[in-house]
Amino acid sequence: MKFTLKIWRQKDSQSKGKFAKYSIDNISADSSFLEMLDQLNQKLITDGGSKPVDFTGCPVHFDHDCREGICGMCGLYINGRPHGPDKGVTTCQLHMRKFKDGDTIVVEPWRSKAFPIIRDLIVDRSALDKIIQAGGYISVKTGAAPEANSIPVPRYLAEKAMDAASCIGCGACVAACPNSSVMLFVGAKVAHMAYLPQGKPEASRRVQAMIKAMDECGFGNCSNAYACEYECPKSISVTHIAKMNRDFLFASVCHEKEVISSGS
Repeated sequence: MKFTLKIWRQKDSQSKGKFAKYSIDNISADSSFLEMLDQLNQKLITDGGSKPVDFTGCPVHFDHDCREGICGMCGLYINGRPHGPDKGVTTCQLHMRKFKDGDTIVVEPWRSKAFPIIRDLIVDRSALDKIIQAGGYISVKTGAAPEANSIPVPRYLAEKAMDAASCIGCGACVAACPNSSVMLFVGAKVAHMAYLPQGKPEASRRVQAMIKAMDECGFGNCSNAYACEYECPKSISVTHIAKMNRDFLFASVCHEKEVISSGS
């Protein structure tokens, strides 16, 4: 297969970026999108050794790690959609058979104020780490690991928690949202612990701290566009956002009552 690629190139966060056009052929329909980019980079390295070029002739920088759809590293905006035209997959799971021979493919980085560009298609997603650091953990001392069935958990709650926990933190929800909202990510991280008894003791503090960190990082708010759920590679439901909002309201009301009762 043969493709024309229009790829966003940006030397660093301070430089002005632009699209660069490349042609590539002999691409197998069974290649993943990242394997196709690997072939492009090999071509750029080979061609770069024989003629002078600007930085757009250097290999394209993009994030990747496990290439198994579980690490959340491969964040590319392909033909106007996070992770490309397939549904329920990450970029590394997207295969070139989803495109037509001769297609022009436009590749961009995630676009969000909270995700500044580092170079080319790589963005700084450390804002997601800051949200997790604010409260995405359980610190209550629970002792040694208990027997699996010693803490009864209703099956429907366990399944909801596991569905929320499948979030890989890739940031596709932010890239898809017209407001650059991260509420699907935060909602999933809040919900997957809030549904389980181990997460109950810190539930109120957790949701308040994570939402505060979300706002401080510069993300927008949810306006129910549902693009986040549609483009999420793990099909995380927006019902987790509703759960987060309810927990946040409950935590805020309880905090007010505590302040009033203490007289401060």
